[in-house]
Amino acid sequence: MWTEARATVGCRPRAEYRVALIEVEKANYPVLWMCSMLKVARSSFYAWRSRAETPTGLRRRRLGERVASMFEASRGTYGCRRVAAALNRQGTACRMVADLMHELGLKARQPRAYKVTTIHGGQVWRRPDLIERDFTAGLPGERLLGDITYLRTGQGWPTSPRSSTQPPAR
Repeated sequence: MWTEARATVGCRPRAEYRVALIEVEKANYPVLWMCSMLKVARSSFYAWRSRAETPTGLRRRRLGERVASMFEASRGTYGCRRVAAALNRQGTACRMVADLMHELGLKARQPRAYKVTTIHGGQVWRRPDLIERDFTAGLPGERLLGDITYLRTGQGWPTSPRSSTQPPAR
């Protein structure tokens, strides 16, 4: 809770958020106790409950709803500038989109660019299997195979080529 970090500037939520929390939780906890814990005067809580919404607050709430719907329509990729431009094109003059998006917790995320790493040009060429998966040799040195073995050392993972007449142990 913010009471432990009171030395930090701006760490306590605004009074309207604290009062709204009291309103939501008043069925579970006593109002007097919550007011003392959240550092809100009890008279302020009851005055807030009977207070009518101001025209500015109403405008902000409606604009916040439009910002959220525009943000969701863009699948979360529009930032505050693009949302503001889209709303201005629709005829809504707005200059507080960044503040509203911050209050609503909306952060734009950019989709990752998709990069094609494999280009198939018809038939896929595969290296020919010259020994046809038959690894047995009648004489030493008749069938030579290669493998790369990774050896962990103090300096990392150097590779050493290894040749054998038998397949590598797995």
